[in-house]
Amino acid sequence: MLIDTHAHLDHERFDGERETVIARAEAAGVGLIICVGSDLESSRKSVTLAQANPAIYAAVGVHPHEAAAAPPHYLDEVRRLLGEPRVVALGEIGLDYHYDFSPRPVQRQVFEAQLKLARELDCSVVIHSRKADDDTYRMLTESGVTRVVMHCYSGDWRLAERYLELGFFISLSGVVTFPKSTETREVATRLPLDRLMLETDAPYLAPVPRRGRRNEPAYVYHTAEAVALIRGVSLDEIAQQTTANVREFFRL
Repeated sequence: MLIDTHAHLDHERFDGERETVIARAEAAGVGLIICVGSDLESSRKSVTLAQANPAIYAAVGVHPHEAAAAPPHYLDEVRRLLGEPRVVALGEIGLDYHYDFSPRPVQRQVFEAQLKLARELDCSVVIHSRKADDDTYRMLTESGVTRVVMHCYSGDWRLAERYLELGFFISLSGVVTFPKSTETREVATRLPLDRLMLETDAPYLAPVPRRGRRNEPAYVYHTAEAVALIRGVSLDEIAQQTTANVREFFRL
């Protein structure tokens, strides 16, 4: 069995065919999906999906893109959602200095507040970080959180080692299948198997040979296949170890 640890099934691109998409994932050997929120609305939708389908769990939180739009009560609502059945993580949260859709000071403020909540509740945390490596690493280190997965990891091996030293997990997406993603493939080669997770980030970042299409959880198979080939191991070994890692990290 494979697990897609990060998908946005609430996204409008799945409207009208979510059940079909979930069925295709099951047919492809993807037994579980973590549906991840990016703001309060999408977090609520993710919880609703998880509670209606035994193959889905939810993560809830405020993404850095949405930090500036977060209402004053956002942290209370995130706390409430974390107490709902089938919610297994806080996320995705973090920093994004590539798009800067929210001012950086606001991103840091919202990130810090959610990290404090994660520390208080001992939550698993799903981290988004783009072009913000120094601040992300510093804030994570200062926060004291320990149950962390670096979602859709795109950094180099040196940075991955620093996260591994903190006990974090690294999640690889379809990016590892892209021809020019040499750094990501190096990480896939060197990463200890007991710290590896796989994801789609659907509907984004469809892997080769589906690149250019809408991504969906079934396609995590292609990412797993690529990682197995890169490492010179069987697909079954990748599936078994990553499934064990996910169950441990998310306390499934």
